[in-house]
Amino acid sequence: MRERLFCFPLFFNLIFLTPNYDRQMTNLVLFELEEDVQSLLPFTFTRPIAEIRVGILNIREKWEKWVGRKVSILTRGYLQKKFRAELEGDNLFVNACVWPDEELLHAINHLQSGDALVKDGCMIACRAGSFQMDVSKYNEVTYHGQIIQTTRLWHIFNMAGQGIETDFARLTKGRKSAALSSSVTVIGNPELIFMEEGAVAEACTFNTKSGPIYIAADAEVMEGSHVRGPFSLGEHSQLKLASKIYGPTVIGPHCKVGGEVNNSVIFGYSNKAHDGFLGNSVIGEWCNLGADSNNSNLKNNYAPVKLWSYHKKGFVNTGLQFCGLFMGDHSKCGINTMFNTGTVVGVSANIFGAGFPRNFIPSFAWGGAQGFSEYRMKDAAEVAQRVFERRGLVFDEVEAEIFNHVFESTADFRNSMQ
Repeated sequence: MRERLFCFPLFFNLIFLTPNYDRQMTNLVLFELEEDVQSLLPFTFTRPIAEIRVGILNIREKWEKWVGRKVSILTRGYLQKKFRAELEGDNLFVNACVWPDEELLHAINHLQSGDALVKDGCMIACRAGSFQMDVSKYNEVTYHGQIIQTTRLWHIFNMAGQGIETDFARLTKGRKSAALSSSVTVIGNPELIFMEEGAVAEACTFNTKSGPIYIAADAEVMEGSHVRGPFSLGEHSQLKLASKIYGPTVIGPHCKVGGEVNNSVIFGYSNKAHDGFLGNSVIGEWCNLGADSNNSNLKNNYAPVKLWSYHKKGFVNTGLQFCGLFMGDHSKCGINTMFNTGTVVGVSANIFGAGFPRNFIPSFAWGGAQGFSEYRMKDAAEVAQRVFERRGLVFDEVEAEIFNHVFESTADFRNSMQ
């Protein structure tokens, strides 16, 4: 089949495809506030806020697409070897929770040295040679526009649809989609499907009535799968046979996903390869969900879901009726694991056995509904090394240092299980 020239409806052109204000803007560095870091744990244990995937792209990648150049990250000390800030004599520092848009870029690029862009008392951006957290050190410039920002765990899946649509528009502007196989059934507008070169989809159903569908390079949608947009599938990822995907859903690179998934985000390098339900959930990297594992995303009494907050050191009301599982990097569960509504799992937890485990599981916890013990650091690191090797990667000293830091800094949470 011939390649299709990809074009957008006027609606997308007007809202999403406005040109950058200035593609040669000053060096841009994304900073993070401690309160936001705490609110986005467990995912920020192992990554800066800017590396959180909200849509097809993570927040850093969104900024890079808008400004047309590399963007670096100013983050916490133990992450700096992996995520380095590239500073120049003149820098624009931007809050890593905030998404770019045309109005905001215009305001940021008009900052003078020593200015800080502020909205509702919170610093959005500043211009300086070096960064200072105290906004009073700058000349305050009030921002009157609207901002889009990711500051809570549930924002990650709640904002996935908006993220997919805006990223889809920027990523596909002026490009051609690879040809779609004649064996694929399309419901809705076929122009809202974009296939990267090397992507494969056969004998499946794509429904774009609720949003676009983006299939990245060398990704595969296997036969019998049904996909409703908004949806994105990352590089080298697979939707297994007869998968059922309800958007908005994001699956990052190098994942294998099967069964039923609804309004969820999987960052990358993680597997849910078998039947089972995942809904209104966020899964980090290097995770594995055993066959027929399920999570609840709705309480039996239909009450708003409460969720563990590292920032508050207790449970907070999300205000959401649908809220599922949040699993930090390197965590895994055995077959037939059942997660209660609003469960938060830390980094490198190993969960197994019958029954519902508690709805807050600390990092490096080992066990299930019958109780938890500490997952020994040596054993956890050996598993991490093996899963990296399976992807042709190296669990090096930098990764090991991050791993060890998380283990040591989360000891109090594990002690509370006793």
